[in-house]
Amino acid sequence: MIAAFIDEIIMFCAGLWMASVGFGYLPFPGNPANRPPVVRHFKWMGPLLLAIAIVLAAAP
Repeated sequence: MIAAFIDEIIMFCAGLWMASVGFGYLPFPGNPANRPPVVRHFKWMGPLLLAIAIVLAAAP
């Protein structure tokens, strides 16, 4: 049970990071020219990961 909460906290933090990078609040580390193409999908992947983490935390 504790491991599940830790997993959900990690997912929540990753979703926050992805959303903030996707919307431009934080810069992506490294050279912008060498950025992987998946970074442009962070705008929807971050909020989706946040929602999944919240739903899993609310489920018994």
